[in-house]
Amino acid sequence: MMRRIDRRWVATGILVVLLLVAPSFLKSSYRLSVVTGGFFYAILAASWALLSGLAGQFSFAHMALTGIGAYTAALLGRDLGTSPVTGIIVGTLMAGLVGLIIGTLCLRLRAAYLALFTIAFSEILRIALLTEFQYTEGSNGVQLASLYPGITARGEYYVMLALLMGTLGLMYWLAGSRFGLFVRAMREDEEAAAAMGVNVVRYKVLVFVITSLIVGLCGSVFYHQVGIITPNTMQLLQMALVIAYAVIGGIESLFGAALGAFLSRIGLEMLREINILGLHIKFGAWRYAAFGLLLMFTLRFAQNGLLYPIINRFFQQQVREETVAKRKEPAEVQA
Repeated sequence: MMRRIDRRWVATGILVVLLLVAPSFLKSSYRLSVVTGGFFYAILAASWALLSGLAGQFSFAHMALTGIGAYTAALLGRDLGTSPVTGIIVGTLMAGLVGLIIGTLCLRLRAAYLALFTIAFSEILRIALLTEFQYTEGSNGVQLASLYPGITARGEYYVMLALLMGTLGLMYWLAGSRFGLFVRAMREDEEAAAAMGVNVVRYKVLVFVITSLIVGLCGSVFYHQVGIITPNTMQLLQMALVIAYAVIGGIESLFGAALGAFLSRIGLEMLREINILGLHIKFGAWRYAAFGLLLMFTLRFAQNGLLYPIINRFFQQQVREETVAKRKEPAEVQA
């Protein structure tokens, strides 16, 4: 047991130290903003993995709920003059409330209905924000104040890093708790879970509300850093990218989904323009074609994600070996 715990904590500690010192090497504000955006998408992908990979609920509402959190904070700041902290709190609660309404309406039905409902909801919300110009300023978007006066790109980096670590810690705690056991049981067989006394609808709604709160918080914080929120951020293409990031990392692993999103987002940004032996190449939109090929490769040859086998190799395999060893000990005693 000690070997496994030591290995996990050592790997986690090294990763945290690298992330903490990274701003010293990412000297420009542009590079810091790219990595900060990677943290944002890592939170979205990990929370989607919690909802889909752990609980088996396929939703397209993540970007819409992110937008609800950000728009709520933006409108409160513009019309009522509230502070960013107040806007973030109210925006997070509003996203959770909308998640509760969606969950109550849809999660008594089969998973396909949730997917269809959230597609329709996301598009209706985007169109409403786009057309109600007198309230939302349409495609121009609504501006948001900085988190606090004089914040730098480095400060924003650390804020999003702390948010990523905090939300990942919360999601791992939930996954390892009785709550996680119940939602995994529902994912495998709802009828069997209900027969064992699990209130299936309650836990479905609860996991949907929790992920809604997480993405609402994430969106309201991140777009305070960006400075503006527009309806285009809630396009289904953006939601499809979040799902693709999670699939490439591995939706059965929260860390795998987060790492897949982080690396994919930075990779897509790096492929805008590259220099190879003095040759300057602009990929533009073609980088998304390359990303699509990577996704196709993942779905065909690595259904659990490209990064999940690596994580499984370093951590889960050792867990299985230790579990088998524990089972062998009583058998050897009996012999």
